[in-house]
Amino acid sequence: MTVAIEMGHTTAGATVALDLEELLATRLLVQGNSGSGKSHLLRRLLEQSAPWVQQTIIDPEGDFVELADRFGHLVIDAEEHTERALQVAGERARIHRVSAVLNLEGLNAENQMRRAAAFLGGLFEVPRDHWYPMLVVVDEAQLFAPAVAGEVSDEARKLSLGAMTNLMCRGRKRGLAGIIATQRLAKLAKNVAAEASNFLMGRTFLDIDMARATDLLGMERRQADSFRDLERGQFMALGPALSRRPLALRIGPTDTRPRNATPRLMPLPEATLEDARAVILAAPPAEGIRPQRRSAPDLLGQLMAAGSAAPETRSQSAEQPLSAEELTKRRERVDRILQALLAEPDAGFRAVSVLYQEFVVRCRIEGLGSAVPDLGDFRRMLTRARAGLGSDMTQDAAWQDISIRASILPEDMQGVFMMIAGAAKEGLPCPSDAAIARAYGTHSLRRARHLLTYIEERGLIVCQLDGVGRRIVTIVELGWATSPGDPHAQEATAEQSCGSQPA
Repeated sequence: MTVAIEMGHTTAGATVALDLEELLATRLLVQGNSGSGKSHLLRRLLEQSAPWVQQTIIDPEGDFVELADRFGHLVIDAEEHTERALQVAGERARIHRVSAVLNLEGLNAENQMRRAAAFLGGLFEVPRDHWYPMLVVVDEAQLFAPAVAGEVSDEARKLSLGAMTNLMCRGRKRGLAGIIATQRLAKLAKNVAAEASNFLMGRTFLDIDMARATDLLGMERRQADSFRDLERGQFMALGPALSRRPLALRIGPTDTRPRNATPRLMPLPEATLEDARAVILAAPPAEGIRPQRRSAPDLLGQLMAAGSAAPETRSQSAEQPLSAEELTKRRERVDRILQALLAEPDAGFRAVSVLYQEFVVRCRIEGLGSAVPDLGDFRRMLTRARAGLGSDMTQDAAWQDISIRASILPEDMQGVFMMIAGAAKEGLPCPSDAAIARAYGTHSLRRARHLLTYIEERGLIVCQLDGVGRRIVTIVELGWATSPGDPHAQEATAEQSCGSQPA
């Protein structure tokens, strides 16, 4: 059965339909300057196709969160989650067939790229049994697949560009239909744009963008100036899912509205100069203490609820309160299970979600039942264990400051910082590149070195080499310093420096 969704009308009043099944196989590129109606076009497409296919929207400005109220999309605020959590969320959204909006509002460009890449990676890497059809809409795609390097780090750009390339080049066989929208074709990586077979080109004024739009639509160069004359909401369409020849259309109305509406002119408030001076030049509020990272919501619970899955019933609420001694014994049993799990040779390189599944099974075998920590608590336990921290050290007053400092780092980096801080506090040799890589869950020594640089750039540590090339790391302000350690030590040495933790 062919599913055709109505996008709008031609200048002659004829209906223009988009073949949804064809779109799933051929992908779509939307281009238009700010104010051309590009976001309105995406909203129309999403609303019309919502009953037919699962959707994911990568939303850098929070323009599409209203879809949640009208069509039941799950809104994921990326600022509240780590990259690893977002990757797992992407996998679960695909498995449970839940439409989602990844809201990247409030993040800087680099963190937007990293978190979008993580979520797209989760969508892409699910097992073959879950390759259900999905529209993946990426607004402002030039931010995530830039044609040239910008002010973000090379690592973030490569991660984001790789995820976008996978979406557009390899996503079709996995059921992912990429829909990318950009203000500037010239700023979008060509290998990403070239994979689209359908095009909707809106108003643009720069010669280089008009020339590329003309080439993509197969129009003559002398027709390039026509893109300047398009009105808001007018687009030129071409592609197997739209039209075999360039076709002008006006996008139809939408049921939802963007949260960030276009500002309207309004009169200035009436106020005296002295009143304005008193308000604007008042003394600034006192600087507060550095805020700690908020705990992330349970994405799995949200996904299961959005997918109308049957909720689990837990008997924990019916249990009687435990005494302090019983709670201590329970924590000790959980700690032993975690230590046994991490003692396995490959544990350091397995995903947290996989480790957690095995951890839950072992806890149930031990008869802990409803006392099993949730995924958030498990992540925190894992961070401490990978850092080689005992309960006596974590209760130390000076160590509480380390925990606060670690909270400004992404969650998957906190264990590495704590491991280094623990070595510095005890005056032990600085962990090698291999030990840091293992603590981070990677085989790449280069990534370990980049990780140290990242932590140093955040003002948490200072790295230096002695006269024979051994590394010394000092914790800023506290003055703790590691003993000199060989950064090129082999894995055996790394394991000794880390203890038995596979981090």
